[in-house]
Amino acid sequence: MQLKGKKVLITGGSRGIGKCMITELVKHGVQDIAVIGRDKDSLKALREEFESVNFLFVRGDVGDINALREISSKVEDEWGSLDVLINNAGVVSAGPLDEQSDEDIYDQIAVNLTAVVVITKYCIPILKRSDDAAILNVSSGLGLIGMPFYSVYASTKAAVRQFSDAIRRELEPDHISVTCVYPAATDTDMMTTSKAQNMDTPEHVAEKSIDGLINKKLHVIFGGEERLQESKLNFESPEKLDAKIAESYDERREASLEHKSM
Repeated sequence: MQLKGKKVLITGGSRGIGKCMITELVKHGVQDIAVIGRDKDSLKALREEFESVNFLFVRGDVGDINALREISSKVEDEWGSLDVLINNAGVVSAGPLDEQSDEDIYDQIAVNLTAVVVITKYCIPILKRSDDAAILNVSSGLGLIGMPFYSVYASTKAAVRQFSDAIRRELEPDHISVTCVYPAATDTDMMTTSKAQNMDTPEHVAEKSIDGLINKKLHVIFGGEERLQESKLNFESPEKLDAKIAESYDERREASLEHKSM
């Protein structure tokens, strides 16, 4: 897939992995980018940093269905078609399930999953007008292996994985490729309150993710051979992985208590 001249819509593009993805897109010749984000100053900073880009902005929360309708309608009105949809926005609230607020549970599901499904629904008709369209969904390593104290977050990211497989097969006759990426812990604002170590850089994750998009890879998995082996073990002998994780149960619980980025 050639990105030069493509029209791209990205959620959560004003910071972190999303902003680094914009850097990669610009390197590949993209000049038309639509972004939905919550922070006015961050959106303004994007326009100042990427002077060559013709931005379409909608300030809003992807968990708000009206914001999703607005950005997709704006793309259709301004561009008439869309080449690439990147579902990147995400939030996390970790900790024991029975100690999480109802609001945090609902918001994680709304942003991490419902928004992905709904905005994809809105964008499919305009993606079909492209000669070479693609969707890039950002899941998580926790979408491959569910970890204690991340039950809600892991569930939403696992659902993104299944959604990606399902919608890829559904859109096959329309020749719309779908790539799903699974970042490991990444050094972004989302991880400020996490105690994770040896994190990937957002630049690395963005580069590999956009490369996967260009090459129409089905899955891009971060975390190296260890993640692949754990995923295999989780599928073939989950009780063995249970025992391994149980060895660090208390440490994992303590580390999760302050990890929140909503």
